[in-house]
Order: sequence, then structure tokens, then C-alpha cells
Amino acid sequence: MRALVVTTSYPRDADDVAGSFVRDAVEALRHAGVEVSVVSPASVPHFGLAYGDGIAGNLRRRPWKVVFVPLFLLALGRAARREARGADVVHAHWLPSALPALAARRPLVVQLWGTDVEIARRAPWAFRWLLRRARLVLCPSRALAEEARALGGRDVRVVAPGVAVPDVVAEPEEPPHVLYVGRLSEEKGILELAEATEGMRRVVVGDGPLRDRVPDALGFVAPSRIGPYFERAAVVACPSRREGYGVVAREAMAHGRPVVASAVGGLLDAVEDGVTGFLVPPRDPRALREALERLLADSELRARMGVAARERARERFSPEAAARGTIEAYGAALRA
Repeated sequence: MRALVVTTSYPRDADDVAGSFVRDAVEALRHAGVEVSVVSPASVPHFGLAYGDGIAGNLRRRPWKVVFVPLFLLALGRAARREARGADVVHAHWLPSALPALAARRPLVVQLWGTDVEIARRAPWAFRWLLRRARLVLCPSRALAEEARALGGRDVRVVAPGVAVPDVVAEPEEPPHVLYVGRLSEEKGILELAEATEGMRRVVVGDGPLRDRVPDALGFVAPSRIGPYFERAAVVACPSRREGYGVVAREAMAHGRPVVASAVGGLLDAVEDGVTGFLVPPRDPRALREALERLLADSELRARMGVAARERARERFSPEAAARGTIEAYGAALRA
């Protein structure tokens, strides 16, 4: 089978975080025997729209760049048409990618990730017709699948993207500390984290518009170098206000670390409350702190939850499981 991936975000090198989970999904498919070509901003003129703060963030900072959006989509469409020769299926990551993907004139699978659903929810009339052109819609969580159906998706399936599960993980550091990995922005709950962990031992990895609110943040760390941070941590916090998937939670679980996460979106599919970690209400620093304190104070509970988290990651979130689910979806799209 041959697939063409069209995406508005894709890494330019091994240490680029932009769309790294799309690259990981592509590599898993290739390992499973699928021939995959990729069309992304890394291979066409993107006029400064992609990378940095992402397309939405770049447009917020420089609204005048909206004039380049049609040219960017046209460049993606031309590349998709060229690369689609011999492809059996076209897989568009993020809803806007479906527009240039149509130029390939192949059976279309659309992958939603969350930020695109937020945009589509504000103007459903502008995106409904596009989603209905897809033979199949893939979502990384049940919450996003419900959103996709509300937006007009016909055949909607949940396939959780895979995360690497290390063969061996080290013991966490002593005394124990809390780890946060992600963008330092409001939607990721960084303000709640800062309040909840005041006075606690914590490590914050990431960068973003609210970095001045977290002066001890270490800044950006390349994905290839993030593993040791998970290993050294006792607990990982994912306090997002909204989350389409929640890759950090799953990476933490793969490293055998319990997770305290907001009970939103894809985090509900990742964390089993009381088994692999704790789920707390979003925007609730007090509940977040109580859950973190409980785990930091109980090494036996942390160890038990860590073992359960790692087993769950191995069974449900492996790259092999994700590739199998995606290939099955491709087959269904071809039969539709």
C-alpha cells in the first residue's frame, strides 16, 4: 500500500518539535510496510506561516500574513497533486490540510488533532463541507471523535497515535519532584501549575508566551533529549484546559510515571483515575496540588501506578498498535 501524507506541520530535522508526532506516525507506518510520501511546509514555500508559534500563533502575531494563506495552500495542493501519482490513499493531518489534499484526487482520510476542531467550531459552515469530502475521519480521542461527528464526519474512528515505550527505565530522583513538559501557555494550564506547585520541587520544560510567569522554566528541550526528564521525575503533571490527545501524558506513562491530568479531551482516554494516575477538574489549582502532594508523599502508590501506567502504554499506545489501526482505516477508506 502507498499513502500520501499532507500536513501543515512537520519537523524539519530530528530536533524540531513541530508536528513531531506526525513524523512518528509516518515512521511507524513505514516500519509496518506502508510506502509513505509526505507533503508539508518543510517541502514547499510557507511564507513564514508555519513553524515558530504555529500557523494560528503566527497569524495572531502578524495578522497581515493572512494574505499568504491561499498561496501556501496552493503550494501544498500542487505538491500533493504531484506526489499522489501511484498513491492509494491521501491522509490529511489537521482539517485545513484536507483542502490541498483534495488536489491529489485520491480517497481521502482526514486526521483531526484538536486545534483544528477549535477553529472549525467557530465557523462550522466553512468546514462541514470539507469534512464530508473525506471517506473516513481519524481522531486521537473519543472526545474529538464526538466533535468530528458534530461537524459532519460520516465514518469516524479513534486511533491513538503511538509513543515509544523504553525497554528499561531508571528510578526517579530523590527527593521526588513534579515534572511539566509542554508549551507555556494558558490552554496548557501553566498558570494553574505555577500556583499548584508553589513551594514544591518541580521541573518545568518548555517555552511559550507565559514563560515570564514561570521563571524557573528550562526552556525548549528537543524531543530526542526529553526521555531523561521523564525518568528523573516522580510525577508528571498535565493540567491542560483542553487537550485533543495528550502525548506528554502517554510518554510519561511509557516511562512508568504516574500522571496527574485535567479531566478533559484526550487525557480522559490516557489516564485511568486511581489506577495510572489521578484526574482532576481543569482550572482547579487546589485539586491539582492535592493530587500531586498525595503522590509525592506515597512512594508505594507512585510505584504501583507507574507499573500500571507503563503496562497500559505498552498495550494501547505503542507505535505498532497505532500503525495497525491506521492501516485498517486506510483499508476501510478504500472499500467505502
